[in-house]
Amino acid sequence: MALRVGIQMDPLENVKIDGDTTFALAEVAQARGAELFVYGPNHISYEQGRVTAWVRPAKVQRVRETPGVFGEAVKLDLAKDLDVILMRQDPPFDLNYITACHLLELISDETLVVNDPEGVRSSPEKIFPLLHPDIMPPTLVTREMRDILAFREQHKDIIVKPIYGHGGAGVFRLKPDDSNLDSLLELFFTHSREPLMVQAFLPAVSEGDKRIILIDGEPVGAINRRPQTGQVRSNLVVGGTAEKSELSDADMRICETIGPELKRRGLILTGIDVIGGRLTEVNVTSPTGVQAIKALSGIDSAAIFWDVVQQKLADR
Repeated sequence: MALRVGIQMDPLENVKIDGDTTFALAEVAQARGAELFVYGPNHISYEQGRVTAWVRPAKVQRVRETPGVFGEAVKLDLAKDLDVILMRQDPPFDLNYITACHLLELISDETLVVNDPEGVRSSPEKIFPLLHPDIMPPTLVTREMRDILAFREQHKDIIVKPIYGHGGAGVFRLKPDDSNLDSLLELFFTHSREPLMVQAFLPAVSEGDKRIILIDGEPVGAINRRPQTGQVRSNLVVGGTAEKSELSDADMRICETIGPELKRRGLILTGIDVIGGRLTEVNVTSPTGVQAIKALSGIDSAAIFWDVVQQKLADR
């Protein structure tokens, strides 16, 4: 039976067909006969016990200017009219995002939502790793200036980043002789009530930041993202370069440590970031890297993902 798949995402018209993971997932689903419907979180409504959304029937195609071909918008009951929903809109992980999770939780017993919205809501990408401090770099989460200054005094070379940021945005390295810490913290705290994450700088980042894709808690492939010369951010969106990579023993230990909890929380497709054998983030919202892994290693993570989804549907 062909699946009816809803994809909650940023506009399909804007995706980069050669790198976007959501596009790759949609492409494989379509090749297997699925009907696709796309919508954004702003199109969801709750009324009298029903969660609905105005969706557009869509077909994806590898055409840069027109990656999607759309039908007329229709209103669907998300609990009754779809088999699977992919929650793939990009962060920020704000109250709009949290509300979308709450609404999708209401229908997750009837429609398989991936990743599980309760699991996503309770697993912010820089918070989840705190469950396992032994596999992280030294880390501080706080708004307390005194603690930040003491942490810097201890570790000297530090990274400062917003705890709900994404794509490398707002990440700063402060070397021991950098006098900008006070100004930087003032800027952060003036514009946000959230704590910051401060970590010891890992010199191994010059050799790359490994993105490992896990499906249902099991690692399936990896790429190494090497930063530009003199940079600390290796995200592909800010100019990092993807290289083929294998999983080291340290990488496998990290996956074995966090994999069971990812599976328990219904986080079927996740991407973790590892620098020098240390876990820095667990991406559960819209993890990327699937197309780069396929291009560099031949591993089709999207196909593996849909195999797992179809098995979970059969087991429900």
